Amino acid sequence: MRPLTPIEARVLGVLVEKQHTVPDTYPLSLNSLTSGCNQKTARAPVMSVTEAEVLTAIDGMKRLSLVLEGSSSRVPRFEHNLNRVLGVPSQSAALLTVLILRGPQTAAELRLNTSRLHDFADISSVEVFLDELAANEPPRVVKLPRTPGERENRWAHLLCGEVSVSEEFSRGVAEDSVPSAEVEALAAEVKRQGEELGRLQTLVEHMAAELGISLDKFAPEP
Repeated sequence: MRPLTPIEARVLGVLVEKQHTVPDTYPLSLNSLTSGCNQKTARAPVMSVTEAEVLTAIDGMKRLSLVLEGSSSRVPRFEHNLNRVLGVPSQSAALLTVLILRGPQTAAELRLNTSRLHDFADISSVEVFLDELAANEPPRVVKLPRTPGERENRWAHLLCGEVSVSEEFSRGVAEDSVPSAEVEALAAEVKRQGEELGRLQTLVEHMAAELGISLDKFAPEP
């Protein structure tokens, strides 16, 4: 199977997700599928795709038998065929889906984020299926090296081709090393207050010297 494009992967992930989360409206219409692709929550990265782009992705995956079009409705509806084409159980499909939709994650994060698709008993059971996916030929997931500050390895899917490990590592380092806006603002405020305190201390010492007052007696006892 050829590597999927990012939009194809997003379409496939949305179809698997919505099969579990909104079964009453599954298979999905083109409008619902496009809305799911452009969803702002539980998506990384957030996309803004058109119905035409989704249709192009669907046509591409039809040729791979990953997406099927139903014929029992006046409105075209689409469903996935991921489990059969990849030959994976529902547990593995759930993990792949969340990796497609949310990007690289640790086993603990995957257990939490797959809860609506499959209820894994513990983290070790997640790791068992990840190891199986990694051992497939071709492999479907890869364990990424830890970035500074991380205690666990993250996993990424390979349905769109090989992952640039160096790029993911650099991104993790950048995320860890760049402080948030709130931290920057707090640091600036602490610096400003320190400078203000220094100016006040200099002013008090100058006034005391002019008045011939010793400040030693005001110093706190050790």
